[in-house]
Amino acid sequence: MILDLHLHSELSDDSRAPVEAYLKILQRKRAERPVDGIVLTEHRQFDPRRDFRGLEDRYGLLILNAAEVETDYGHMLVFGVNEDITARFDFSDVRLPAQEVVDEVAKLGGIALPCHPGRPNVGLCAHYDRRGRLENVVAVEALNGGSKQGEDARVAALIKARGYAAYGGSDAHLVSFVGICATEFDRELRSMDDLVSELRAGRCRPVDFRPSRAA
Repeated sequence: MILDLHLHSELSDDSRAPVEAYLKILQRKRAERPVDGIVLTEHRQFDPRRDFRGLEDRYGLLILNAAEVETDYGHMLVFGVNEDITARFDFSDVRLPAQEVVDEVAKLGGIALPCHPGRPNVGLCAHYDRRGRLENVVAVEALNGGSKQGEDARVAALIKARGYAAYGGSDAHLVSFVGICATEFDRELRSMDDLVSELRAGRCRPVDFRPSRAA
């Protein structure tokens, strides 16, 4: 099963993409981007009232809800967000303590994973260079659809050095980018609990559906 684990809808302040528009693109481009579902990771927020069952039935795609938060070690995606996690952390805080986020989210039933680690200033690599590593990181985003030249290679070196598992996501803010990078799993996932279980075990691998840039 293949999921795009990182994208933003019109709920995020820097995106204008309706959720259904993402699904229409995936349906139309199925041969190029064989993605089975998406995870909405809105910036600095989580709305537990979002319900996509109607869209899931209409398009035959899984739709899950997560969050992207900002920490003192760069941005992280938080999967398995629940009331205990939102009570513990203010997602609007742009300087959340990264080690606490990783450890406490895990204790409270979710998982926090660094995203676009190779990106300057907001990526894990830049902070590792200055401050040393975080403990208990399971996986990092090895492929990000918005990466600039050299950023994914920097992450590959980090993964090799630290032994992290790897995942991928489009980081789409525009509908046309949905599914260009994603994550493959060996089993079918039907819920956020399933996703958290597989991510915790490191049973994931990034897949790249971007057109060849060799030209």
